Amino acid sequence: MIEAGNIQKSYEKLKVLKGVGLNIKKGEIVSIVGKSGAGKSTLLHILGTLDLPDSGSLIINGTDISSLNEKELAAFRNNQIGFVFQFHHLLPEFTALENVCIPAYIQRKPEKEALLRATELLSELGLKNRLSHKPAQLSGGEQQRVAVARALMNHPAVILADEPSGNLDSETSKDLHNLFFELRKKMNQTFIIVTHNTELAKMSDRTLLMKDGLIIDNIINN
Repeated sequence: MIEAGNIQKSYEKLKVLKGVGLNIKKGEIVSIVGKSGAGKSTLLHILGTLDLPDSGSLIINGTDISSLNEKELAAFRNNQIGFVFQFHHLLPEFTALENVCIPAYIQRKPEKEALLRATELLSELGLKNRLSHKPAQLSGGEQQRVAVARALMNHPAVILADEPSGNLDSETSKDLHNLFFELRKKMNQTFIIVTHNTELAKMSDRTLLMKDGLIIDNIINN
């Protein structure tokens, strides 16, 4: 699903990634862990094509990212990659249903098709009775479920999650973690998760440990 080779990235004189390589298979759930400043979020942003590496190769679902221009890259991102962040980034003026529809509208899908897909996803995630609620009317865990539904909207090849449970209490975090594994079981969905949550990391198929801009260990979890 994802092949990255010798990814390097600097910001001015600070070298953040120093030659990162990884391979992610379809249906894998892989966690990336390490201390703050190790380069985890920078790597995730590059894997999500939100940022470009200074050098190295990146192939996602068979597409060489370096071959795409800016417009093609934006379309690829919308079609192939879903994002879940620590802060859900839901638009406050829109309902849960409307928030989930946004990626489909960007893709210019018919409104009826988008609404049907969004309704199915939110119902699947236990929010059937919250479709018309705005983010301020939802709990933190419900808001993250809406964000997960939005990430799934366009049938992405991979979902990238950056500290998805970092703003949730322990019980709600556990529910969110279990949700990822339910989605993998039902949809064979691929996840790459940057986290400080050791419980989530141990639940993953593999844990990649980063230090000083490099992956220094690949831990297979039982």
